[in-house]
Amino acid sequence: MGHFVTLATCALNQWALDFEGNLDRIIQSIVKAKAQGASLRVGPELEITGYGCLDHFLEGDTFLHSWEMYAKLLVHEDCQDILLDVGMPVIHKNVRYNCRMLSYNGKILLIRPKLWLANDGNYREMRYFTPWMKPREVEIYSLPRMINEITGQSEVDFGDAVLATKDAVLGAETCEELFTPSSPHINMALDGIEIFTNSSGSHHELRKLDLRLGLITEATAKCGGVYLYANQRGCDGDRLYYDGAPLIVVNGKVVGQGSQFALTDVEVVTATIDLEDVRSYRSSMSHGLQSRTTPGYKRIRTDFAFSESGSVFNPRVVPTKPRPIRYHSPEEEIALGPACWLWDYLRRSKAAGFFLPLSGGIDSCATAVIVYSMCRLVVQACEEGDTNVVHDARRVVGLTAGEDYVPTDPTEFASRIFHTSYMGTENSSFDTRTRAARLANEVGSYHVDLNMDTAVSAVRDVFVFVTGKKPSFRVHGGSDTENLALQNIQARLRMVLAYLFAQLLPWVRGRAGGLLVLGSANVDECLRGYLTKYDCSSADINPIGGISKTDLKAFIAYARDKFHMPILQSFLDATPTAELEPITETYVQSDEADMGMTYEELSVFGRLRKIEKCGPYSMFIKLYHEWTPRLSAEQIATKVKNFFFYYAINRHKMTVITPSYHAESYSPDDNRFDLRPFLIPNQRYSWAAKKIDDVVNKLKTN
Repeated sequence: MGHFVTLATCALNQWALDFEGNLDRIIQSIVKAKAQGASLRVGPELEITGYGCLDHFLEGDTFLHSWEMYAKLLVHEDCQDILLDVGMPVIHKNVRYNCRMLSYNGKILLIRPKLWLANDGNYREMRYFTPWMKPREVEIYSLPRMINEITGQSEVDFGDAVLATKDAVLGAETCEELFTPSSPHINMALDGIEIFTNSSGSHHELRKLDLRLGLITEATAKCGGVYLYANQRGCDGDRLYYDGAPLIVVNGKVVGQGSQFALTDVEVVTATIDLEDVRSYRSSMSHGLQSRTTPGYKRIRTDFAFSESGSVFNPRVVPTKPRPIRYHSPEEEIALGPACWLWDYLRRSKAAGFFLPLSGGIDSCATAVIVYSMCRLVVQACEEGDTNVVHDARRVVGLTAGEDYVPTDPTEFASRIFHTSYMGTENSSFDTRTRAARLANEVGSYHVDLNMDTAVSAVRDVFVFVTGKKPSFRVHGGSDTENLALQNIQARLRMVLAYLFAQLLPWVRGRAGGLLVLGSANVDECLRGYLTKYDCSSADINPIGGISKTDLKAFIAYARDKFHMPILQSFLDATPTAELEPITETYVQSDEADMGMTYEELSVFGRLRKIEKCGPYSMFIKLYHEWTPRLSAEQIATKVKNFFFYYAINRHKMTVITPSYHAESYSPDDNRFDLRPFLIPNQRYSWAAKKIDDVVNKLKTN
């Protein structure tokens, strides 16, 4: 007779420091789990506070309010008769820990601190917490008086232990522990633990989900067991989008998977499994032999059972069948991830919509299409009856709760919340102006077409009046210095005008509030520094700042067909240009010509610099083997040296770069992800350049 148990995991859209809102969403997930017959509910990492509190985790109030919310959870009538695994920070012996709180019927059974902390890339957990450095050891934790008055408990076990129920043993992992070389679930499996929970705060990156899901499925494919993965979803106040995708795996096979991108705040995934399948899966001789040499875990004994009485067969309890894993293509990820991030940012900032300088180029085009994709998701959620999305949509468009409005068409909804402007000068072309207007019409934005030559001339004339010197463009005989300065005047004035229009366009339309200004510099331009400091790339947020030009082109091709927008083909066909210099019969400004390298090459440089941690010399060696004979050693050396030179002289721009959706592992964002000096005096990397030249000279003589 098998032991059939129904277990639940979830994805929650938690907000940093939104204690009451976070508690409400936790309770909603528990109610949904119980309604589906689950005897265990697992939630995301630090779900009571929200994962992204950052330095707020250094404040005592954060820990106090966490206990206050947890006290409400313990006594809530909907949170009884189910085993709960909840995440919150806890101070033990004056040390801060990232913990799992396991409880049943108003009693705390175990506080399990995180053993291995995420401390690279976007994560700085060691800044806020201390890892539990005592594997398989437990101490006594003295509970706060407010909890003692509720549970009657004065103490509880704190440490690396497991829960032994009447029919199974449960152990907890937390996020990073799954990614470590020696994950806790390995030793737990060898010690007879059948059910593993993993509560996570894992962010989206393009093409990353397969790595995460591969590790989860592998965890039990080798050791056997039931693995429940819970994750945060949404933007909780920073550059990251936590991409949900809760998962339930049994013996390496997926039996439950939630959505990766969605506007819903609470998603619960359940599966019914047979515990005997785990025991039979572990019947190999090697498993038995290795288990005898594995140190044991302290078992916290409980009177709880996951399953119904084993002596009675219930034909209504049917085990969940395995299913294939769902993945999104990178183009779909771009359409969905940044769109969900924008929606969270919009509704939480309480702004009246977005403003985007629409240049007629592919970058601002991609940003506009992502906003349109967001509008599609809002309409879809409203059609599915998501009352939270309906409420937020009404507030964003400026309606009161009593007014009956439900978005039914993405273009109509965009016309209310999305504003665009083509800011032309004498250097702008008819083609870009026309493309911008046609795209605005397709996506439904409120579009403004203007010329800013008067403003540009006024700023230039101030300089002429003060100095008596009149700068000229290069095509008119001016120097490179004059040419660059005249381009920057236009770029920076667009930023000033963008914020003016963002503040006043709702007023022009008889509406209250202001607009969030969107930037549209891609990750490759940021890496190369091919943008003006404080130009129209300086904005409130940027949904494409972590996406490469190559991926953006693929996304536009996808959106052309998926969203039925033939106009997007004209953006794919156009030559990328800043249009900041005069167009003549013999000269049209080109981004790639200006940069001295292609966007594809920039992506390669970015990955080698950040992911493979290459300096100029090692990058040259790698590229020599990859790019020859297409390019000569001398050509490769020149490209590498030029890349690092421009990277060095433009590094300072990254200190003020617009906060961007993090989607690419080689993002140069100095503020969170790419911690490198912004002043690099040796801009030519002279010693590395000499070593590169030595190799090139040797290759010439051989």
